[in-house]
Amino acid sequence: MRGRDLMIPESAQTSDSITDYLKARRLLFEQELVQQLEPSRSGLERAMAYTLLLPSKRIRPLFCLEVCQSLLGRSEEAMPAAMALEFVHSYSLIHDDLPAMDDDELRRGQPTNHRVFGEARAILAGDALLTKAFEILAMCGQLADGLRVSLIKTLSSAAGDQGMVLGQDMDLDAKLKDIRELHLKKTGELLAASFVMGAISAGASQRMLEDFREIGLSLGLVFQIWDDVLDVEGGSQIGKPLGSDEKNQKRTFVRDMGLEAAKLEARKILNETILKLRSLELKFENRLEEMAYYILERRH
Repeated sequence: MRGRDLMIPESAQTSDSITDYLKARRLLFEQELVQQLEPSRSGLERAMAYTLLLPSKRIRPLFCLEVCQSLLGRSEEAMPAAMALEFVHSYSLIHDDLPAMDDDELRRGQPTNHRVFGEARAILAGDALLTKAFEILAMCGQLADGLRVSLIKTLSSAAGDQGMVLGQDMDLDAKLKDIRELHLKKTGELLAASFVMGAISAGASQRMLEDFREIGLSLGLVFQIWDDVLDVEGGSQIGKPLGSDEKNQKRTFVRDMGLEAAKLEARKILNETILKLRSLELKFENRLEEMAYYILERRH
């Protein structure tokens, strides 16, 4: 099928099978994830585990694992990268919810970390999750030293002052004009790292890393636009009060473009991203395309 012939329907077509597939992969991943926590469970460790183990889509680690699957025919090599990504994501949620940031009371339908453990311990839990992520990568002995360094470099760049943290800082500026750039940093960089780190774990070429980075950035935008849509019409499943972004006077795609225009923009970017994904020469059967469609099917 030529690229210009591809049309994505208004509701992306995902089947029950991809839902079941993601659920099974998520359960396997979470079995590995919980083993990274210390069994003693001090107050700090309980605070770390609280956010890390809340029910979640695990979209970043699952994309990381699936990219590795598409290149190697297996995903075990990417498990350390997948876990590190989820640790960084969880830290970012804790800090993003703090009173000094978004001051949110609910996360994934449960009280936010600082509401349960106090602001000081929540900050420390976020710090500990962030540093634990790099410990996981440094200790993954099944990968060559060069690959481990590449994983650490990719994650630190995506999460740091030129990536996610920069995006969070940009989000503090109510006068910011370029909302797309904000969310490419705040959401897109970590999702792009998920794709790139899965490919690094599989020993992919530099060209393949660049292609997957482009795909991840685009899907990060789709993900964020749809989050903004769900903030308006998502219902109780989103795990936070409807209109939370409006209450906090946050810049969103819906506020800038209108609800229907935002939906169309998400589908347009997804269309382009699927075409890019189909152009890659992936060696093994995978579910990456269905997973990309799933971003628009989710209700939370």
